[in-house]
Amino acid sequence: MTQANPLRTTPLRTGADLLCETLLANGVDHCFANPGTSEMHFVAALDRQPAMKCVLGLFEGVVTGAADGYARMADRPACTLLHTGPGLANGLANLHNAKRAGTPMVNVVGDHATQHLAFDAPLTSDIEGLARPMSHWIGRSSSADALGTLAQQAVREAGTAPGRIATLILAADHAWGSTSAPPSAPLPAVALKAPSPEAIAQAARALKQHATDASNTMILVGGRALRDEGLALASQIAATTGARLLAPQANARVQRGLGRVMIDRVPYVVDAALQKLGTVKRLILIGSKAPVGFFGYPGKPSSMLPPDCEVICAARPDEDLIAALRQLADAVGVPAELQHGTAHAPLLAQTRELPLPSGVLSASTVAQSVVAQMPAQSIIVDESVSSGRDFFPLSYQAAPHDYLQITGGAIGIGLPLAAGAALAAPQRQVITLQADGSAMYTVQALWTQARERLNVLTIIYANRRYAILRGELQQVGAGEPGVNARRMLDLDDPVIDWVSLAKGMGVEAARADTAEAFNDLLAAALGRAGPFLIEAVI
Repeated sequence: MTQANPLRTTPLRTGADLLCETLLANGVDHCFANPGTSEMHFVAALDRQPAMKCVLGLFEGVVTGAADGYARMADRPACTLLHTGPGLANGLANLHNAKRAGTPMVNVVGDHATQHLAFDAPLTSDIEGLARPMSHWIGRSSSADALGTLAQQAVREAGTAPGRIATLILAADHAWGSTSAPPSAPLPAVALKAPSPEAIAQAARALKQHATDASNTMILVGGRALRDEGLALASQIAATTGARLLAPQANARVQRGLGRVMIDRVPYVVDAALQKLGTVKRLILIGSKAPVGFFGYPGKPSSMLPPDCEVICAARPDEDLIAALRQLADAVGVPAELQHGTAHAPLLAQTRELPLPSGVLSASTVAQSVVAQMPAQSIIVDESVSSGRDFFPLSYQAAPHDYLQITGGAIGIGLPLAAGAALAAPQRQVITLQADGSAMYTVQALWTQARERLNVLTIIYANRRYAILRGELQQVGAGEPGVNARRMLDLDDPVIDWVSLAKGMGVEAARADTAEAFNDLLAAALGRAGPFLIEAVI
């Protein structure tokens, strides 16, 4: 029952306590936060729960991006704490990325006390309307006593495969109201949907019927199937049938490197994607959807497939992809002894010498140095945009690593994604490949990395321009940039001083403008603990 006067000197058990206890009981023990007045009773409740790790982000895009990175590596949701509608709105871009990644996340968004809403105070807004495009589920508190069941439902919704965004709107008076309701225990997890036998059979028939034309058949594998077990199964199916294997352009997490399956991605550039997929007559989808261009371009198609390509969905993203791959492997005749974690050998990345680069520092020499020196089990966070296109093919031969990338196209994910990943896997080295323009969207994440003393190495590709947009200007047929266009695309007047920016946020930093200097800085940074930033002037 909500108390009329919440001001008290002796803490009582509140709705906020019940919410926090239920989150912990349901396995949510990290809270990424940027709170305001409406959330102060939840902040006080967090103070009474030392089991909850609380991480402050100085901008809501950092909060939501870090929660995304945490969940991608932990395979379970964190919660965010956001201040009313405007706070949620500030975090929406990275919620968009998280939704596209299939990330489980619980957003706790504070709102005015219920009796205050009628007065239309300055921060009053349509929180449901703001949340809806980026949320799979929205719940609003109805009382302090009901917060346990509401939080329980939010966590269950977030954990529904492949991962969902659940937004819980917390009224301030329900947070401060007293309650004796017990925390709600976890509900049974929503079981993965079984793949459709008919869909598996259709895919198997296509793979077997066209064995003599197998090179024109493509298997597009996404989601959880891009981990070791799924890739091993997919590689055996491809080897048995002669089909080609490919991943979507944007993926939440791929396990890559030596001893793992060398799977390429659909190219970002439309012309390159059309060329790569130009001979495909049959596309088998497993946890993915048919590839399309990021944008519509004058005179270019939206679909990256030939018009006569047959598309067969063998398994949707919300289905059990490993079960689907096993069933498909059985159906196309992969021997049972080859279906247990062993990838087809010719598709595995093999050891080779990776020399350090020398001379001019460029995007490709940065990639070469990182691939040569990165430690085993690193986590690569890639928001290098156009500068990093050399890294993915070159890093087939890198040490085993997890690869996280921007998924929804909303830039500003790299620095916070790395922070969240480092909190989920504190013993692993996180290396962020970061374009300079997009880094400025969430530069505050460096402060969070410093405060939490995270093992994150950030490499800034300092080309001092929005290079991706220069390319897009040409792609849409708008010609070469003139004076006004350059003023919207270039970042060199004034030059952004990344070393000073990082140090101002508490992160040690240094600059390199030759390959040799970069090699030395990278080696030194990988040999130390805590965050470090290298400004690579390319």
